[in-house]
Amino acid sequence: MCNRRYISRRGPLIVYDTKGAKLVKAFHNITGVEVAHVSRLNLLKWAPGGHLGRFIIWTKSAFEKLDEIYGTFDKPSEKKNGYVLPRAKMVNTDLARIINSDEVQSIVKPIKKEIKRAPLKKNSLKNLNVMLKLNPYAKAARRMALLAEA
Repeated sequence: MCNRRYISRRGPLIVYDTKGAKLVKAFHNITGVEVAHVSRLNLLKWAPGGHLGRFIIWTKSAFEKLDEIYGTFDKPSEKKNGYVLPRAKMVNTDLARIINSDEVQSIVKPIKKEIKRAPLKKNSLKNLNVMLKLNPYAKAARRMALLAEA
């Protein structure tokens, strides 16, 4: 934490294209305001500390260049080789309605009412029946020990 005595808040992020290079000189001296080129966007600048919702100011030329860099749903990217915008896997995201629908519930197995618990393990040194399952000779050995004792 050296040289971290004062922490300044993050202000707005200004995204520009090559036409807006004068913005860099205009805003570089204002604390908290950051400037980023549209082709070098960074998630850490968009959401510093993992907190979404940073105020981002786009120049018109930078906003128009986004389709060229990332492409659209119809055409792939021109700058990135083979990059296509990711599509949503689900059209309907109301999961509760889908799960509770009659079509899904007719296929799903019913809820098990009884709770099946694992049996408690018994000590074979104290319980004779468990010892006999493990060692059938234990009965004869115990009988011989009792006869020898008597």
